[in-house]
Amino acid sequence: MTSEEQTKPATPFEWIGGEAKVHALVERFYDLMDLEPGYRELRAAHGSELGDARQKLFWFLCGWLGGPNHYIERFGHPRLRARHMPFKIGIVERDQWLACMDQAMGEVGIDEVLRGKLRESFAGTADWMRNTPG
Repeated sequence: MTSEEQTKPATPFEWIGGEAKVHALVERFYDLMDLEPGYRELRAAHGSELGDARQKLFWFLCGWLGGPNHYIERFGHPRLRARHMPFKIGIVERDQWLACMDQAMGEVGIDEVLRGKLRESFAGTADWMRNTPG
């Protein structure tokens, strides 16, 4: 095993910095929705209260990144598309979600290589989540 292989984190969860960094990312993501006018439609899709969404995204991302399965332990399989069907998710909401998450990743200091990999993965999932044509 090379020294590079020995120092490479085993999971994106470890690479990102564990629960504290995932929590910081989620907090910044939702804070940006409230602060930036460019995320207006995304913010409107979340209703008036963000506390539940913040917690669920934190739990989900921990497991999705290879860390503790907090979300699955509480709710079972994420069934992302089904759980998001009640919300209008079109091209505008998808693009704002991706931009907001990318901005949050940059602002909390996610490693650039990991940020690129996550950006690519988020893009595929966000597009799959669309449930309206516009």
